[in-house]
Amino acid sequence: MAEQTRAQASVEAVFREEYGRLLATLVRRFGDLDLAEEVASDALEVALVRWPVDGVPTKPGAWLVTTARRRAVDRLRRDQTYAARLAVLQVEADRADPAPPADADGGLPDERLQLFFTCAHPALPEEDRGALTLRCLAGLTTPEVARAYLVPTATMAQRIVRAKKKIRLARIPFRVPGPDELPGRLPGVLQVLYSIFTEGYIASAGPDLQRPDVAEEAIRLTRILHRLLPAEGEVTGLLALMLLIHARREARTGSGGELVLLADQDRDRWDRAMIDEGAGLVVTALTGRPAGPYGVQAAIAALHDEAPDVPGTDWPQIVALYDVLRTLAPSPIVELNRAVAVAMRDGPEAGLELLDALAGEARLRGHHPYPAARAELLARLGRNTEAAAAYRDALELAGTDPERDHLRARLREVECGG
Repeated sequence: MAEQTRAQASVEAVFREEYGRLLATLVRRFGDLDLAEEVASDALEVALVRWPVDGVPTKPGAWLVTTARRRAVDRLRRDQTYAARLAVLQVEADRADPAPPADADGGLPDERLQLFFTCAHPALPEEDRGALTLRCLAGLTTPEVARAYLVPTATMAQRIVRAKKKIRLARIPFRVPGPDELPGRLPGVLQVLYSIFTEGYIASAGPDLQRPDVAEEAIRLTRILHRLLPAEGEVTGLLALMLLIHARREARTGSGGELVLLADQDRDRWDRAMIDEGAGLVVTALTGRPAGPYGVQAAIAALHDEAPDVPGTDWPQIVALYDVLRTLAPSPIVELNRAVAVAMRDGPEAGLELLDALAGEARLRGHHPYPAARAELLARLGRNTEAAAAYRDALELAGTDPERDHLRARLREVECGG
């Protein structure tokens, strides 16, 4: 029984790693997301039976694709009307974008980027693009995607079904857009990648603060995009930003999974090789081209990572970069982060004044870092009663157990006058 359990865990681990590539390959072959997901699940079921007996194949991804393709052919043989419709779609797709060659090692071509651009197509509603991409490329379950977007699972399931139907009915092509389309399409793909990373960096809900596997999937996919589009500064900037943030992952939680704030982190535990790589990419992203939002955010992250401690951080430069960012990508979140940086540069009262000016922003009402930041500044000013109220507001909005535990601890401190 233990051996069976280990074998099943191995199958599921391989399947999750290969899922995005498997699904992309099947969609490219058959032109239908529903069919691709169905036969991908069938392939997993076969693997759960065969691999514990025969062992995990040398090329598990190729094995899964072969098995899934056979299942798809069986399905199409049983349903000739469905097969005819897919054949028309496939002919149209092949005319627009011939099938890519196999990898140099004889393996299957990596078609995940094509699936990304399909899922992020502007014909889809913005909320559906992210949801569908998280489901298809990151391998998140529908409940996980629902948590990322703070909606009920049933609502998210309807969104995903709606998006797939739109792709099918609108005959959205499965391809990477051409040079003329790329400037309009790329930001949507970058936003999806960043959404995936954010869910890994700070989980939207659950017992754990971080989901490193999700963050690393986002980084891996962004590396692929960077290899494909090395001259795109914002792709470089996004990869740099992810690396510079992810480099702190080991120090962001304690031995029991508790939240450790930046000021209290053991910087010796930060991944210096990742920081060096990210800092080098920042230079590339910001040299010889106009600054983009991701590049500027990466520059801010680099200043944090290269500082010896919080007091020794170049806060004036960080505020200056936020001033640039607020012109490139204005948002209440940028203003919140800038206010915190101003508090570090000019003192808590200056930061609190800026935060209070954001009180009417609807986007911040459900965003627990806003009341948490106010609470910290109020506590630093000795206004403990107000700080306690702000901590309670933050506690109601926090999504993960470590965040709630941290806020409860801070609430007890200010209630006791600490």
